[in-house]
Amino acid sequence: MRAIWKGAVSFGLVNVPVRLYSATENHDVQFRQVHREDGGRIKYKRTCSIDGEEVSYDDIAKGYETEDGDMVVLTDDDFADLPSKTSKEIGVTKFVPSDQIDPMWLDKSYYLEPDRSATKPYVLLRDALESEKRMAIVTVSIRTRMTMAVLRVRDGVIVMQTMLWPDEIRAADFAHLDDDQKASKQEMDMAKMLIDQLAGDYEPDDYEDDYALAVKELVRAKVEGGEVRVSAPEEEESGEVVDLLAALARSVEKAKAGRGEAPAAASKAPAGAARKETASTTAPKKATAKTTAKATAKKSAAKKTTAKKSEKKAS
Repeated sequence: MRAIWKGAVSFGLVNVPVRLYSATENHDVQFRQVHREDGGRIKYKRTCSIDGEEVSYDDIAKGYETEDGDMVVLTDDDFADLPSKTSKEIGVTKFVPSDQIDPMWLDKSYYLEPDRSATKPYVLLRDALESEKRMAIVTVSIRTRMTMAVLRVRDGVIVMQTMLWPDEIRAADFAHLDDDQKASKQEMDMAKMLIDQLAGDYEPDDYEDDYALAVKELVRAKVEGGEVRVSAPEEEESGEVVDLLAALARSVEKAKAGRGEAPAAASKAPAGAARKETASTTAPKKATAKTTAKATAKKSAAKKTTAKKSEKKAS
């Protein structure tokens, strides 16, 4: 595990340096939205609901929607003035009986590991909490926001669990649950008998996520059966629009050229174009013949001149 936070537990004059680790992890089966035909991932663009334009991350701000549906845009300067703390202290405010903390109040769990130099005060706090059967109510700042939490002992380790605020717990106001609806003695005896028959100790290994196991088995069977769509590597987004039909046409022409076949464009060319191409092809040949004839004539004239000069010298 990797520590996600470093600080210290302080109670009275005692200070215990600790490291914070996430005590839980989510193993829920995760799915992605894909195209049914080819398995490609579905992407979504960040567009403005007013002007319809795509918005970059730099232009995205936090907004608070009022009860009337109006939107209040908040800036970084606004958040700088809010009461937030970046303290590295887990401050104990009170030690309360463990049975006073309803499990519904508890949220995310973290393990606390002491520094090597703080093992003794860590063990002292752990043993004191266990012997007194109490939890420590603390305040802690995680990711700049102050929150409440409790310190309790589990399997010889101090666990910190963040708590929900009072207004985050909803009341169960059910009108149909009236006190006058009481069970008869026979019904109560039957319920107690059922409870006795199903009574036992909680063993975590007796339970498993059947749905997750079934999904993994289904995926494994499809992989072994060859039902796999190989995802193409994701390319960087750009403003260019790729013409799939044109790309396929170029691929076909390239394949034909590799086999030595004539390109489709040449075979479908008009007759006039073919005649022009033939004329343009024969034109260089005529020019070459004329050039050769001129060169031959020049050589013959040169030979005649040389012969005349020789005769004159001989006479």
